Amino acid sequence: MKKIFILLSLVILYTSCKKSTDFLDGQASTGETEESIFTDSVKTIGFLSNIYSGIGYSFNKTRYGGHGNTEMATDDAEYAYSGTGQPIVIMYSGTISPNNFFGQGGVADFWSTPYSNIRKVNVLLAKLPLSPLSAPLKRRLAGEARFLRAWYYHYLLINFGGIPLIGDNIYGISDVINLPRSSFQESVNYLISELDAAASILPAPGDYAEQDFGRVTRGACLALKSRVLLYAASPLFNGFSVASGQLASIVSYPAYDVAHWQKAADAAEAVINSNYYNLMEDNVTAPGYGFYNTFLKRYPNTEQIFALQRATNRDFEGYYNPPSRGGAKNSQPTEQLARSFPMKNGKSTYDPTSGFLESNPYLNRDPRFGYSIIYNGALYYSTTTGTKVPVNTFDGAPTDGYLSATKAGPTTTGYYSRKMCDENISSNSTFVTERAWPLIRYAEILLNYAEAINETGNTALAYPKLISIRKRAGIDAGIDGLYGMKAGMTVSEMRSFIQNERRIELMNEDHRWNDIRRWKIAETVNNGYNKAMLITKSGNNFTYQVTNTIRLHVFKQQHYLMPIPQVEMAKMPAMVQNPGY
Repeated sequence: MKKIFILLSLVILYTSCKKSTDFLDGQASTGETEESIFTDSVKTIGFLSNIYSGIGYSFNKTRYGGHGNTEMATDDAEYAYSGTGQPIVIMYSGTISPNNFFGQGGVADFWSTPYSNIRKVNVLLAKLPLSPLSAPLKRRLAGEARFLRAWYYHYLLINFGGIPLIGDNIYGISDVINLPRSSFQESVNYLISELDAAASILPAPGDYAEQDFGRVTRGACLALKSRVLLYAASPLFNGFSVASGQLASIVSYPAYDVAHWQKAADAAEAVINSNYYNLMEDNVTAPGYGFYNTFLKRYPNTEQIFALQRATNRDFEGYYNPPSRGGAKNSQPTEQLARSFPMKNGKSTYDPTSGFLESNPYLNRDPRFGYSIIYNGALYYSTTTGTKVPVNTFDGAPTDGYLSATKAGPTTTGYYSRKMCDENISSNSTFVTERAWPLIRYAEILLNYAEAINETGNTALAYPKLISIRKRAGIDAGIDGLYGMKAGMTVSEMRSFIQNERRIELMNEDHRWNDIRRWKIAETVNNGYNKAMLITKSGNNFTYQVTNTIRLHVFKQQHYLMPIPQVEMAKMPAMVQNPGY
């Protein structure tokens, strides 16, 4: 096996992100001075590595209180806690406000974590010329830093709309800051210009030396550009219908324009045509095995575009595994999510010709289903036997079962997650697996292209990209070679299809919260109770009944955008608050 050298400072043992209560004020005291850091080549690179260390803050499965991120506030997963002060409870219960939402510690990172890291980038860019590094290396590090600045800005954009753009300015603790919000269009244009500039500087994937594996590449710049332009073209921002006057141009493009979709399609196509990336496909070992393996293989991985590099670990096993495997059983999939996975023939489980059986709902499903969700009877590694044995989630099952009397228990939905987990190890084992946290991968780019090109009216062009995803998933081609897709779909039909395909392909990868908001479907899909599967055992037989979970989700129109923290509004009167707050 080829020995892999990974930049030491990027192999990050997880620690909670430090939260800053101030917008752009530098307050940290480490005993170092700017002179001591930036006149030392190792410390200069270490300063940049510290900026890298936060890139997974939104993806982080323990983002809020050690047991969840935004996925837990959606229709994909049921949260295990009900305390009204829990950040995720505030999100799913619809009690978000500029005061209580950002007074809960962990949730403040929607605003503070990006701006804290943006400030660090600006410090680096200002001081980098003073460092003893070579001129070519300084240029490359500056390109990496500009990508990272855009990375943190893009989280602000999807959550708030137009935001204060600070350029290369560095604000100190004694500075009086009163910046207005830039328009949405100005914000998007700034991010795209930064990504274009970084792409012109940075190496292509594979051109880095081994010791620099994991750094930002030209391909990552192109991929983030694809994501930003897709977000910008989406209904939430492409002619926002709630805000008026000055606010309309701050939170969105004031009027719909199909050209925004074409720009998004072009950006995704630029990644595709670069030939830097490919889906990891292996349907020989087992149907869909390439999908499973892409999350367990750090290098070589032709699908990974941008990732948080990790030492060998059991990160996701510890978070997702059921109690019998020593896991924290967080992010339990809902029945809505489970049902969204098609059959192995590619047809929807709601299609009467699909072969779906309500009496045996897990038979002949899309292989991604089995690689993503632990269902009743699913095999998973056990330290007790040293082999894979069934996980029992039926009503009253010891250790892992649902409890119908309280609609609670170890699982509140009848399911556990296993997406990105290694089925041959468990949280309570001593084994580890090789993985990074996938922040952007090639499958997302294919879905970006399909979504954007469909919205331009060129629906036929979406099919080949979706076929490649479904073929890799291990779905049967069918006699028409469409892998279960209906021929000749309308734009509306294809839109619904792509939204579902994105849901299952990118499950648990920090997309659902953003997607249901940018599509403006959250009021429909994230109001009411999530669904669970109640499984009753009688002898060797099982019956299946869909039931409600116990936690009511409330999503109002204003929740499509996050409120700016009141503490920031008070400090910067030039800003205007998002609509509805």
